[in-house]
Amino acid sequence: MSQHPATDVAVDVVIFDFGGVLIQWDRRHLYRKIFDDTEKMEWFLSEVCSEEWNRELDRGLPYARAIAERQDRFPEYADEIYAYWSRWEEMTPGPIEGTSEVVDDLRATGLRLCGLTNFSADTFPRAQAKFPILTTFDEVVVSGIERIIKPQREIYELASLRFGARPERCLFIDDREDNVEGARRVGMEAIHFVDAERLRRDLETRGLLGRESG
Repeated sequence: MSQHPATDVAVDVVIFDFGGVLIQWDRRHLYRKIFDDTEKMEWFLSEVCSEEWNRELDRGLPYARAIAERQDRFPEYADEIYAYWSRWEEMTPGPIEGTSEVVDDLRATGLRLCGLTNFSADTFPRAQAKFPILTTFDEVVVSGIERIIKPQREIYELASLRFGARPERCLFIDDREDNVEGARRVGMEAIHFVDAERLRRDLETRGLLGRESG
């Protein structure tokens, strides 16, 4: 089993966030195609289909109910609101460069690899269909299915239980600082993801890649 060189803490499970670590996700990839006016697009994404509204989708709010409520409230934007569902794949244009290779190299070490993602239960199967790597993890906790969301303490505790490892034996990787801090608060080691190259260096420093003893 790999060891952290400084603290000699064993890692049993490496847990990946998905959006922003393995796959690109940004609503503007879609809405730049829909709005010619950037200022109007930003207003739409802050007042109509806001980040707070999107977080409720990740927390388990069904898309059908969410879209209908927004269309009732903003009927003049009914088509633009519906695109949040009908053209969702355009928010995820491709993978994050280099991360899949890190996943493959980690898997080759025999470590258990799992996922912990803030994702709508409605769109997660679509993401898996578009990005098959999301189907390769040993187990995944999806916020929209569990109806709890990062950085709530409960979702990390659930992941630890579901993945069969104590928090201090889990290493969590996420692109958001608040989610990283949430993991650390329950005792997980955590890495703030910036890019695949830096992630690889961080994993090598911890002895999880490239420095295994024979």
